[in-house]
Amino acid sequence: MSKEPKTLEGKFKGSIIAVSIIIPVAVAVLFTVKLKDFGFDVEPLSFLPPIYASINAMTALFLVMGVLAIKNGNRKVHERMMTLSIACSVIFLVMYVAYHMTADSTKYGDINHDGLLDATELANAGSMRLVYIFILISHIVLSVAIIPMVLITYVRALAQHFDRHKKLAKITFPIWLYVAVTGVLVYLMISPYYAN
Repeated sequence: MSKEPKTLEGKFKGSIIAVSIIIPVAVAVLFTVKLKDFGFDVEPLSFLPPIYASINAMTALFLVMGVLAIKNGNRKVHERMMTLSIACSVIFLVMYVAYHMTADSTKYGDINHDGLLDATELANAGSMRLVYIFILISHIVLSVAIIPMVLITYVRALAQHFDRHKKLAKITFPIWLYVAVTGVLVYLMISPYYAN
């Protein structure tokens, strides 16, 4: 029996699975690592949150432009926009991890920046804190789920399996767009509570 040659998608399957596991695990581990705990005297990279929030906004913009391009039959622009979206997502991830390795986490409603929410702070935050938590959790969960979806969708396009690419892209696009947009919303909602 002759063995069928592996498709491009088949060749990348193991790598996609590995990357889809390694990235969230690495981010979770690095999120708990603080450089100051290892003797590094580093200032918090407090200039990064507005930059990586802007990169999330650019990702959303590139995604929409990419979809509009393919709907207008412009495959080249579509390819560029999707590649830029992936690049922005990677840049965001690097900046996000770098920021959290140098700064303590900020809690929604923590006006005095002590890392705790007292009764007054909870009352001031009100129901918007629940909205923030919902957006944040859905953003985090979907940002993990979107990794393999983006990679598989991209590889299907590279392999020119456009029927399968399009079918998965119809699911991938709205989830990826949600992750990008909620990344901006999370920043806008938490930014008043950053310590200066």
